[in-house]
Amino acid sequence: MSYLETTKNVYKAAALTPDVGLCCTTNPVWELPGLKIPNIMQEMNYGCGSTVHARDLMHNPKILYVGVGGGMELLQFAYFSRQKQGVIGVDAVDEMLDACRRNCVEAEAMNDWFKSEFIDLHKGDALNLPIANNSIDVAAQNCLFNIFKEDDLKQAIHEMYRVLKPHGRLVMSDPICEQPMNAVLRDDERLRALCLSGSLPLDDYVKMLTDVGFGTIEIRARKPYRILDSKHYPTDELIYIESIEVAAIKDPMPDDGPCVFTGRTAIYFGSDTFFDDGKGHVLLKNQPVAVCDKTAWALSDLNRDDIFISNATYHYDGGGCC
Repeated sequence: MSYLETTKNVYKAAALTPDVGLCCTTNPVWELPGLKIPNIMQEMNYGCGSTVHARDLMHNPKILYVGVGGGMELLQFAYFSRQKQGVIGVDAVDEMLDACRRNCVEAEAMNDWFKSEFIDLHKGDALNLPIANNSIDVAAQNCLFNIFKEDDLKQAIHEMYRVLKPHGRLVMSDPICEQPMNAVLRDDERLRALCLSGSLPLDDYVKMLTDVGFGTIEIRARKPYRILDSKHYPTDELIYIESIEVAAIKDPMPDDGPCVFTGRTAIYFGSDTFFDDGKGHVLLKNQPVAVCDKTAWALSDLNRDDIFISNATYHYDGGGCC
């Protein structure tokens, strides 16, 4: 049995019998006017963060969500879209699709604004999406990509890039881990399916995205997720896993490399009213400006005593230098 078959079996079981502790239970549940989320959707919320951000969802975007779970994020996306088949859900597990359909019927009974036809569910595979090229404004996945091994992960990211329109956004939440994991952990198919042993270091994760061609990367959140300890897992050391929320934007790749925002800020505090680096970056006096990592490094290389560059906070919420 391949690790992908193991993954399907894990989520088939989770569809037939909701498993509240299967994945992270700290996902935000949007509380918005008129939005009521059925309890069953919350119980089947098998993700490690949120992929729903209001600033991604203006102007009636066409939305793709891969790995539907119980449908909670599909419902949240539909709240902003509110159009027939405005949100496409794709999943490889029949039982999960069936459960999601039932949950959407319950959500329709609870929400006057919501119609099940807003969500268009399809059987499909993240490695071969049943979606046309350049047809999606916002694509999303939550705690799915970390399951894939390297070649499959590259293919899944390539598929998302393929279906996105120019300047479209791939919004993701996944576990990461900066520590090396032993081969026993890496090869454990069930631990990989449970979003534990497939976690990559952040820099490797970002490189996967930029290698495909995404010109802008936003690290929107980084927070504690799980501990693997020697009493419960095949490891001699304690392993700390975090979760991240990331947006990869299908912008053209700049000549000097991608813009990766990790929450760095530049503040000019000199005697003039502003500082202009001559490369398109203007810093007003004592006004913090979010900068991508390469701009932060370029400003630091100037060795000025009137520009402060903060460390990465791994929290970026838009705006900035680029």
